[in-house]
Amino acid sequence: MLVDDFDYVLPPELIAQEPLPCRDATRLMTVDRAVGEIGELPFSGIASLFRPGDLLVVNDTRVIPARLHGRKESGGKVEIFLVRRLRAGDERWLCLLRSSKPSRPGTIILLAEGVTATVISRVDAETWEVSFSPAGGFDAWLDRAGAIPLPPYIRRESGACDRERYQTVFARNRGAVAAPTAGLHMTDDLLAELRGRDVEVASLTLHVGIGTFMPIRVQRVEEHRMHRECYAIPEATARAMAARKREGGRVIALGTTVCRTLEQAAAADGTVAAGEGEADIFIYPGYRFKIVDALITNFHLPKSTLLMLVCAFAGRELLLRAYGEAVARRFRFFSYGDAMFVS
Repeated sequence: MLVDDFDYVLPPELIAQEPLPCRDATRLMTVDRAVGEIGELPFSGIASLFRPGDLLVVNDTRVIPARLHGRKESGGKVEIFLVRRLRAGDERWLCLLRSSKPSRPGTIILLAEGVTATVISRVDAETWEVSFSPAGGFDAWLDRAGAIPLPPYIRRESGACDRERYQTVFARNRGAVAAPTAGLHMTDDLLAELRGRDVEVASLTLHVGIGTFMPIRVQRVEEHRMHRECYAIPEATARAMAARKREGGRVIALGTTVCRTLEQAAAADGTVAAGEGEADIFIYPGYRFKIVDALITNFHLPKSTLLMLVCAFAGRELLLRAYGEAVARRFRFFSYGDAMFVS
């Protein structure tokens, strides 16, 4: 299977650069796998697509302001992108480093408020281990000094608006470096409406990592390897999924991050146990889903692992036809764009 099989043409002007004033003012494409039908409604009307007894699973990860700007002692500018905390206390982090000259172990980077970062060692071709030395709490300092890490296809610097709008309304657990973007459309009122229709809402945590930004660098899909991302499934969520499956309701994943977590954790019989782990599952056409019955998702980049996941769920031909319809109808794409409900 070739990566080029998952390409499509997207006019650049359809890449959303800003969020709409209201979260649920976006458009929602509907894709019915059983009959191959494609429809549309406002995202604010999504509750009409749910049935009593359905379970909606959301990702409650919270994006950290992972982008930092500093200078080497020699004066050269450095951008630090936090990937994952390795150790608390001395605040060792896995990071991406960008500067005019390559960094070396022992390099000291001067940051805001007198904080310094020391480059410890290279971990792999992309990442470094870096130790930070804040005078007080690191998270509080990071909230003041860091910037929200918008994806590279958003051609602007992050601003005050993004600190709220690049988080879901149910974001609780810090650790992601990218938002679970399907959740950005949800509002407290919509969640209340779903619960009023006898739809249960449960949560899990998957801290979205740098893999969501990384292009596939191989030609054959099967040769790609995913980055690992930490997840946690609460006992209450595991019980809710077991009950829904037992009673015939659907498990509906709000986003590809939820879908990957559930499929990573699911046993062959479709049961999901509570607990923590690391997700590195790569879902592409040919995969047999064990737990997810319907999927809410944004529109994804050409040749991306996320597009391949949705193709696996909907069928490649149907999904790419839906993307062609989305382009023709001038839907907005990617993180701040419109959404899709695949049932």
